[in-house]
Formats: sequence, structure tokens, C-alpha cells
Amino acid sequence: MAGFVSNLLILLLLFQNICLGFRSPISVFKRYKDTSTSLSSECLGSNQPVISFGLSDFALDIRMPAVTPKQSDTYLCMSVPLPVDDEAYVVDFKPHASMDTVHHMLLFGCNEPSSTESYWDCDEGTCKDKSNILYAWARNAPPTRLPKGVGFRVGGETGSRYFVLQVHYGDVSAFRDKHKDCSGVTLHLTHQKQPLIAGMYLMMSVNTVIPPGKKVVDADIACHYKRSPMHLFAYRVHTHRLGKVVSGYRVRNGQWTLIGRQSPQLPQAFYPVKYPVDISYDDILAARCVFSGEGRTTETHIGGTANDEMCNFYIMYYMEAKHAVSYMTCTQNTNPEMFRNIPQEANIPIPVKSDVLKMMHGHHEETKDSDASYLLQQAKKEEAEILDQDFHIEEAVEWPGLDLKLGQVSGLALDPENNLVVFHRGDHVWDENSFDSKFVYQQRGLGPIEQDTIIVLNPSNAKLLHSTGRSLFYLPHGLSVDKNGNYWVTDVALHQVFKLGANDKEPLLILGVPLQPGSDKNHFCQPTDVAVDPVTGSIYVSDGYCNSRIIQFSPNGVYVMQWGEETSLGRSSPGQFCVPHSLALIPDLSQLCVADRENGRIQCFRLETGEFTREIKHKAFGRELFAVSYVPGGLLFAVNGMPYPGEVESVQGFVMNFSTGEIIDTFIPLRKSFEMPHDIVASEDRTVFVGDVHAKAVWKFSSVEKMEHRSVKKAGIEVQETKADGERKLDSSSGRILGRLRGKGSGGINLGNFFASHKGYSRKGFDRLSTEGSDQEKEEDDGTDSEEECPASPLPPAPSSS
Repeated sequence: MAGFVSNLLILLLLFQNICLGFRSPISVFKRYKDTSTSLSSECLGSNQPVISFGLSDFALDIRMPAVTPKQSDTYLCMSVPLPVDDEAYVVDFKPHASMDTVHHMLLFGCNEPSSTESYWDCDEGTCKDKSNILYAWARNAPPTRLPKGVGFRVGGETGSRYFVLQVHYGDVSAFRDKHKDCSGVTLHLTHQKQPLIAGMYLMMSVNTVIPPGKKVVDADIACHYKRSPMHLFAYRVHTHRLGKVVSGYRVRNGQWTLIGRQSPQLPQAFYPVKYPVDISYDDILAARCVFSGEGRTTETHIGGTANDEMCNFYIMYYMEAKHAVSYMTCTQNTNPEMFRNIPQEANIPIPVKSDVLKMMHGHHEETKDSDASYLLQQAKKEEAEILDQDFHIEEAVEWPGLDLKLGQVSGLALDPENNLVVFHRGDHVWDENSFDSKFVYQQRGLGPIEQDTIIVLNPSNAKLLHSTGRSLFYLPHGLSVDKNGNYWVTDVALHQVFKLGANDKEPLLILGVPLQPGSDKNHFCQPTDVAVDPVTGSIYVSDGYCNSRIIQFSPNGVYVMQWGEETSLGRSSPGQFCVPHSLALIPDLSQLCVADRENGRIQCFRLETGEFTREIKHKAFGRELFAVSYVPGGLLFAVNGMPYPGEVESVQGFVMNFSTGEIIDTFIPLRKSFEMPHDIVASEDRTVFVGDVHAKAVWKFSSVEKMEHRSVKKAGIEVQETKADGERKLDSSSGRILGRLRGKGSGGINLGNFFASHKGYSRKGFDRLSTEGSDQEKEEDDGTDSEEECPASPLPPAPSSS
């Protein structure tokens, strides 16, 4: 230990020369030096618990000091002082644990731990003063990070000065070999002041009883919210073995808005809220846990052992710093009657593979390989929703797409082999003479396009691989490719939707009546795009320039339902469209997002019901947003239109975090400018293609890393550094997927004391557990590129086109 302190002081004195005038490193780490206890060398990283990352950031490693629990359902606690005197912010949590040995972990913040020992039995308590839950982990959940600009405040005059780690060892059979456990969590902290303060709202049932053998038991929680607005961005569910599904909602004026819903038998991560949810004064926060008592022979109560149950719904939120409350709880049901109206989804269990359940509950041997693979996929899927911000989209100037001999490029897609598919108009042009006032195509005498309108290109070198679509179309528009490689296209002149096999000369399916515009179940009016659900095969059509609706068809083309209406005068409302122009399916979240072109926004809806879920709109979009594309893992790409006269928003591409709607990056071409970027498609490796209807070109953009990564030695430990603009940041070992979603909060009550004092509570051990208008070619002196007003009726006067 003496050698460690000497080396640390030398390192800090060297660091002082760098930080002169910013902060004395000796004072920064004084509290840690004075109060830290010696930890076992068996714990990887624990002999170097503080690692500096530049002027303002550092990492703090919090680990159990090589413990061996002797009894099942043992709760052990240990404390670590905050190694700084002044205010800091926690922005990242990286767990080090396996569910093979640890049932769950909780991290608290407080000013005085319950013990000064290196570790202690949590029956003695966690903190002498009030404690705040900062972090919760279970079931191999992936790492957690707060959104940009959000931090959990610690230190200073009001923040916690100690971290207390509580580890619940459920089944100690894993310790038969008497090995030492060093489970814990690494925190990434920064001194940079965060404008928004993170917090946690914990909803929990304290009196649920599950009768033996009863198939369905509901535990409901609801509280009125009586504070300043808060913004929700992540959630976590927690039960033990009997939990089937946990759902949380905001209830406002009788309307239920989903916050999050998940099976507690899957990795208990902090899942990102699928769309932003704000909570205002007098809203109701409600949650339901669904249990089953099948297989039990005695009553199951709420409690702290593995054979007891819990019903917890954790909500991560942020508030403006001046109003911030870091920790809140809800343990009652203020309005049981309202749960009669809870959405049906809350009562439907989320299926989990039986072999996964075995692994979750300790039966590893016969399914270890398959389960590990499945759980790894689950974890990767969840981590894929944590978005990496450290990249930039730039034009791939070596790609010869601008030299292709194309007509007006209206649609782009990627086929199952990731080849680029282009839909173009050959020698046909959509102009002011194309349609009459009733949207009837006026240039049928030209005949269909005699060139192949669908071409397939090698995405690396633009080499032609395949082409089709000759003599079938008049004015191509939207394009998508289904999981079987079939092409789905729309034609605004024919007012139809087509399904084409890659090698078929005739369509496999046609929807709509040729050359007849309409607004009933059998007609379209200039349909713009089509998307096919890879799971159900359902067909979704955006219709279009002269209708304002989304229509769903069954896989064989039978009308199912529709939603949407025209934009009313004044501000556009949810579900109203002014040219629904482009579709993006988010199958893993069961949502469909629509580029609502003339309203300059993206609207998203539930696939099953057409229910509006969220809007994404930014000033940078300007008045028009032409196209949108989604990449699994949480990235949304879009392109806007040219600015109107007198406006400053430039035409460009956007990269967005789907969960938060935040713009991560923007991009423009390098060699020539966008004229009317009409469609966009992106692949999982962040390769982006943009088709321009006026430039008759296709651009390719690629992801360029912003940061330089290198592995370095810091005080004998190899860590990953990320260098950007002279600053260094902690780079999580979860790969470069880690980004800006997820986090924790502070402030509140000691759950142990709370439950121990709860009326009627006597269950031993529970107190130890506290989680295109158109695409018409514009005149050279025309400052606009589309219609200026929305249609006022199902078949209004013809808009300008493209």
C-alpha cells in the first residue's frame, strides 16, 4: 500500500504541472488518500481505484474486497469515499459482475456509511444518513450512461460524499470452491458542470401477496406527481422469478402513455424510453407488475430473498438544475379504479425462452452454450440502443455514383446482400404538365418508361449488377426491398403500388387502380412510399400527395386499416400530414416513422394500432423534410429540402439518436451541392446513400471516426483512452457502442429504513434490498422546390411536383 501511495503521489505531482491553475491534484484526491482502505490484490483494478482522464474526467473503481459469502441471500456492503472535495458529476456506470454469482447490485450515495469496515453485512444498514440509489444492476445488464449534458451530482456542498455498494449473493453454491468475489462498478466522473441533473423515480409495491397456484396476480402502483417538470429517458424493471411483465405509464387527462414495458426475466438493464416522455405537475405515474403463482405451494410475499418477490419500476429522468430533485419514490396506489383502463399490453406477458429462464435461475449445465449465445445477443441488442456519438458522416469522394447515367432519382433501398437499389424515371420528368387539377396523369401518350427503372449497384464501386423495370412505370417514386429481396415500388402517375421479384418481368402484386386517383380502400392518389414489416409481412403505404394517410394491408394485399388526416389550419397536430413522403420501419420497436414532408417533421406510430407515439422536429429541418431511414441499433437518418426565400436553414443530411430525437451529426456533399435530395438509405455500418431527384445523382457518405483511440498504461493498468480536441474521455469496454442514452440519479430515502418501518412489515431480510408536395422540376429563378400549402381536401388542386 505504501508503494502504491508513493507512486500515486508522484503521478499526481506530474499531473499538477499539467493542471496548474485548474485544480490541485493533491487536493483533488486528498479525501481518497486519507480514508481509503487497503483492497485485496485479487480484485482486478481495485489496487488502482482512481484513474485520471485529462483535466476534468476521472474513473473510480468500486469493488467488493475479495469476499466469500457463506450463506445464500447474503447482502454485503462496502463504501468508497468520493476522491474529490468539490462538485463532480457521474456520467457513466460500467458494471463488473456475473449473474452466476451475483443476484443484483445497488449503488447508493450518502454522507456517512453505516460502517467503517472494509465491508460489512448490510443488516447493519447502508448509510447512517439518508441514502440515494444511484445505480442498479441485475441479470447481466449492459453498461449505463447518461445523455449528453446530464449528470448525477455528487460532492460539493450538497452532493453525496461516499458511495456504498450493496451486493446480493442469492445462491452461494458458486462459492463451493471458496473463491473470492470482486464484483462492483466503475464510475466515470467529470468536473465539467452539467446543465441538467439526473435523478431516479422508484415505483414499488410493498404489500402484494401472490397466492399459490394463482395464474395471474396484478400489483398496481400509482402516484400524483407534484413537482417541477421532469423528462424521462430510461427505465428498468425488477421482479424475482414469478414476474412476467412490468409496465410503466404516464396518465394525463385519462390518456395512458407508455414509458416502458419489459420482461423482468431478461437482462435487467436500463432500457431507453422509446420516445421522449415529459412529466408535468398533477400527472399520474402508474405501473403494473404481472405475476403468476403457478408452481408455488405457499403464499409469496414482497421480500428480500430470492424466494420472495419484488415489483419495482425504476425511471431515469433529468430536470433543470435549479429545480432538480434527485430521488423520488412511489409506494401506493392512489386510484385503483383507473387501472380498469390500463392498456391491454400491460396484461400480456412477454415470452422468454424456457432455457433462458433456466440459466437466469441457476440451471446452467444442460443449456449453457445455447443460453450464453442467446443472452449475448440480448445484451448486444440492448447495447446497440446505446448510441456512439464519436463519428462523422462525410462524402465518399471516390465513389462514382455522380457519374451514373440516371433519370430523376426518386427512391433508394438496400437489398438483403446490402447492394444499392435505385429507382429512377429514365427519360420521364415530373413537371407542371404531368397532372390536371384532379390528379389525373396527362402524359399517357408518352407510354411507359422504356429504360430499366430499377438498377442494382455494387455499393463499393457502383458497378451495375442487375436491372429491371422496363416498360412498367410512368413516374416512379418510392422504393423498398423486403427480406426476401422483392422490390416494392410506387408510381404516382399510375396511382399504384407494385411488388416485383428481382428476376420477374411481371409484378407479383398490384395495389390500386391504374391511372385512377381516389381516396377509398381500393384507390390511391399519388402514393409516395411503401414499407413491408419483416416479421408479419404487413404492407404499409404512405398516400401521399393528395391524400394524407397511411394504409395498412395484409401480406396478400387485403385492406386492414388506415390512419391520418389533413393538416388543419395553424399548427399541425399529431397524426395530421401534409405529404407523408417517406417511410422507415423500426421492426424491433414495432414502430413506423413517416417523413411528414411539408410539415418539416418526422412522426412515428405503433405498427399494430397506428397510434401516434412521438414527433421529431428541429429548426434545422426547415419547412420540409423529404426522407427518413432507420438503422437497427438506434440511428435515424434524414434529408431536408431547400430553404424558402429568406430562410437560412441549409439543405443537408441529418443523423439522429432515435430514442431521444437529438441530432448527432449533419452532412453535405463535397464535390457538388444537393439540389433536391429525395430519398436516403443507410446500412448498419453507417454507410449512407442519398438520391437527388433534380441532380439525377446518387451520393455515398461514409462514417469517419472523430476520435483517436489508443491503449495506454496508467499506473501499471492498461486502459483505453479516447483523444478528441485535446481532451480525453473514458472509453467503455462495451466497445464503441457506448453513447448517450442511459443513466442514474441521486437523492432520496434509505430504502432499508423505509421498508423496515413500513406498517405491517416484518419480513426479515427485505430491508436489505432497495431499480416530395411533389417532385416537379422547378424553374431556374424559382426559390421553392415544392408546394407551399397543404391540401385542403382529399382531392385538392394539384400541387407543384417532383
